[in-house]
Amino acid sequence: MNGFFESIKDEQHLDPNMKIERIIFEIIFNHVNDLVYIMKAEPGPVFRYVFANKAGYIHAKLTPDYIGKSLQDVLHQGVYGGLQLEYEKVYAEKNIHVFSDEVMLPEGIKRYGESVLTPILDKNRDVKFIVSVTRDVTKLQEEKQRLIEREQEIRSIVDHNLDAILGIDLNGLVQTINPAAEKLMEYPLDKIKNRSIFDLIEEVSHTSFKDQVRKCRLTHLSQSLDSMLKMKNGQVLNVHIKIIPILISSTAKGLYIILRDMSEKTETAEKIRYMAFHDQLTGLYNRRALLEDLNIEINKATKTGQEIALLTIDLDRFKYINDTFGHIVGDQILIKVAERLLEFNNQDCHVYRQGGDEFIIMLSNTTRQKTSAFAQAILSRFASSFYLNSQEYYITPSIGISMYPNDGKDEDTLIKNADEALFRVKERGKAHSQFYRSDMNVALTNIVTLETNLRKAVQNKELTLFYQPQIDLKTQSIKSVEALLRWDSPVLGIISPGEFIPLAEDTGLIIPIGNWVIETACQQISKWLKSFNDGIRIAVNISPKQFEQPNFVDIIKTAIIKNDIPPHLLEIEITEGAMHNSKDAIPILRKLKELGVIISVDDFGTGYSSLSYLKQFPIDILKIDQSFVRDVLKNVKDAAIITTIIHLGENLGMDVIAEGVESREQADILKAANCHKAQGFYYSKPLPAEEVERFLQTKISINNRNELPGL
Repeated sequence: MNGFFESIKDEQHLDPNMKIERIIFEIIFNHVNDLVYIMKAEPGPVFRYVFANKAGYIHAKLTPDYIGKSLQDVLHQGVYGGLQLEYEKVYAEKNIHVFSDEVMLPEGIKRYGESVLTPILDKNRDVKFIVSVTRDVTKLQEEKQRLIEREQEIRSIVDHNLDAILGIDLNGLVQTINPAAEKLMEYPLDKIKNRSIFDLIEEVSHTSFKDQVRKCRLTHLSQSLDSMLKMKNGQVLNVHIKIIPILISSTAKGLYIILRDMSEKTETAEKIRYMAFHDQLTGLYNRRALLEDLNIEINKATKTGQEIALLTIDLDRFKYINDTFGHIVGDQILIKVAERLLEFNNQDCHVYRQGGDEFIIMLSNTTRQKTSAFAQAILSRFASSFYLNSQEYYITPSIGISMYPNDGKDEDTLIKNADEALFRVKERGKAHSQFYRSDMNVALTNIVTLETNLRKAVQNKELTLFYQPQIDLKTQSIKSVEALLRWDSPVLGIISPGEFIPLAEDTGLIIPIGNWVIETACQQISKWLKSFNDGIRIAVNISPKQFEQPNFVDIIKTAIIKNDIPPHLLEIEITEGAMHNSKDAIPILRKLKELGVIISVDDFGTGYSSLSYLKQFPIDILKIDQSFVRDVLKNVKDAAIITTIIHLGENLGMDVIAEGVESREQADILKAANCHKAQGFYYSKPLPAEEVERFLQTKISINNRNELPGL
């Protein structure tokens, strides 16, 4: 350094106050961020500090008396050892030496440096000084490391991607491929590198592929297409191709070609389509396929003027096979039925499974006469039995038929009308076929309308109870009535119970309606109990479905407690049908008796009457069906049956009530036979609660029937 200063101090043209050595010293010492050290080299070798600029001084944490101290004196062992070796190398070789090092500072901070060691030689070419300039490249090194890691991440994504990825240059030559590409194309990189990507694309896809590559290069936007890829074995593979530009500083340097094998997806799509249009159990076409095919055939028939027939086929009593032998056997039967129907399959006949045990056949280019013969052929074919696991089964079909264009000009109408024709077949004995008629639709529409309004009847308070008096034939007094349901619809008017009660049974509405009847009857009992000393007993008809409800007894009990009435003023009328399953019926009836309610059997003597249940069940009253009372004057057998029932009731300790009494003569015969009570139009028609109250309050004699308010 002194030699350098000496060589320039004679420059006279410089300002004496601005000596150049001071300027250089000032710059190096205060303003250069690099670490500058001048070390004196001594034999050993030992290297001692003679100069450190400000940055170097701070970095090495030198003390003010650092000049003359060796590296070992100043640096801790972890730094000194490596640095000493670098200096020794310069000392020995007498050449400039560049090296990088990594230093862990005592506070745990890692620093990276890049150093240049320059030897200063004397005239004997011995190293007297070594000038060290070290640049802190920690940030640069960290950024470099981040780039390396980022590159490795991207490489990992590419290498482990399930899609095949090829890197190509702008000329279309393959430069890189990932393992998935090697596996897909069965080519290693050394066999495919620098090969044109266009050689790998099937000719039929060449033009579209080239267009997409060109578009990607020009727009720098990714492109995609479906294409055909040539395989090593000569086969062709369906692939979806995505082309992505490789951009560096907004300039395309190449392209990534991403290939996805579509063969499995295509196969899956075909399976999904098959499942969408076929029945899984039988393999037949399903309803969705029917709608498509029927639409096509209707369009054809519209142009040609031909007719189409739709046959809806339902298997009679198939539910009993399922319930008896199980669904596995039932499914096997359905498969055999499908096979039998497929025997009729041809160009103009297509078989579909609607669901459950319902099938549909579409006949194209047919006539009503041909369709009738075809339906008969199906019925004849099903006359043969089915065999399954050495078991013989007979299955008969019911067939409803609609014709295009007479019975409908669209798919939905034809299917609906074929279903309505099938409904009529079921009503009329099954195992035959019937064509649709326009009057069928009217009846079924009425049923739908009736059901819709019936569902709203309870909440809209359209239902009411009428009460028909039951006359004690000995005292001519009234101590009980039968509650009868009435419906006055604001939309449909007054509906006969014969119309809406069976509908309520079929739809399950009888449960909420029956519960409403019980609650309303108990409210009326409570009201009459306050008006009449002993109260009036009300008999309520109970549907078999209602009787079978698990909470039926609880509903009765709740209504009694809620309305605070004596249980014996509520009479439960059950039909013989409710008692067929004695195992379930006996516990229910016994619980009702424990509550204290009266139990009567309605329509006794009809249906499947059994004397055994009179012995088993806790019954209080028998009600003689009106069919026996109607002809009692002219039919000796009816008179004998009535007399027998009355005597049977007496011997079993049961009261007997005769229904449907319409004349004095009928009443006299019943009275002579010691029948306990009678009810019918001879005494009174069913009355609203208010009229029954007025009658009871006036205490009019029953003997004078003309004074009864019901007549």
